[in-house]
Amino acid sequence: MAYTIDGEHRPGRWLVTCDHASNHVPDWVAGGSLGIPAADMARHIAWDVGAAGVALTLGRLLDSPVILSDFSRLVIDPNRGEDDPTLVMKLYDGTIIPANRHITADGIEERLDRLYRPYHAAYARLAALRPDRVIVALHSFTPCLRGRAPRPWHVGVLYSHLDERFSKPLIARLTQETDLTIGDNEPYSGHLPGDAIDRHALRLGRHNTLIEIRNDLVATEEAQAHWAARLAPILCDVLKGI
Repeated sequence: MAYTIDGEHRPGRWLVTCDHASNHVPDWVAGGSLGIPAADMARHIAWDVGAAGVALTLGRLLDSPVILSDFSRLVIDPNRGEDDPTLVMKLYDGTIIPANRHITADGIEERLDRLYRPYHAAYARLAALRPDRVIVALHSFTPCLRGRAPRPWHVGVLYSHLDERFSKPLIARLTQETDLTIGDNEPYSGHLPGDAIDRHALRLGRHNTLIEIRNDLVATEEAQAHWAARLAPILCDVLKGI
């Protein structure tokens, strides 16, 4: 299966998404292994550690549906456009991905057809169930890439310059939390043509934001529940104000 939907019929205005929810490699992809050690498959390169747990709890608190990918971003990245050169990564944060090194155009097309496109079709269907849908994409980031400086932010809010309506007020609200360091389009820019927010929100005029939580802060189920409970009322307050 390419995706999991939780709470499809919840009536809330939100759609919570988790593009990198899983580090699963389907059996039909290189026999179920990309050729890298289990320790690497547990790292941020294969999925967004802790993000799925936050997304699921957040959806329940917001009484809104959640969609999660069921495949590793290293198999194919649903948060990239189909023509993006990083759609199927061959090297990521110092790790070579053997099963992707010599992938053919036909091999990429099979992953698109069996994983990427079904995920986005389900995403689009859920987003369209309400005309006033607000999309909240949940991700997590590693505290430090290999050979780079540590990242100081607890949470990053990512957005495109094409639509700052929700994200800018969200950043302003989060910066009132005195124990948090908030990244404004950090640790990287939120504008990426062809990504999931571009495809399902920007092109259709839907309110949206992408929230990145540092993954050491959401490593346990308890921590994931804590962050969901902290974010839910903040998101609702921001929505009321715009």
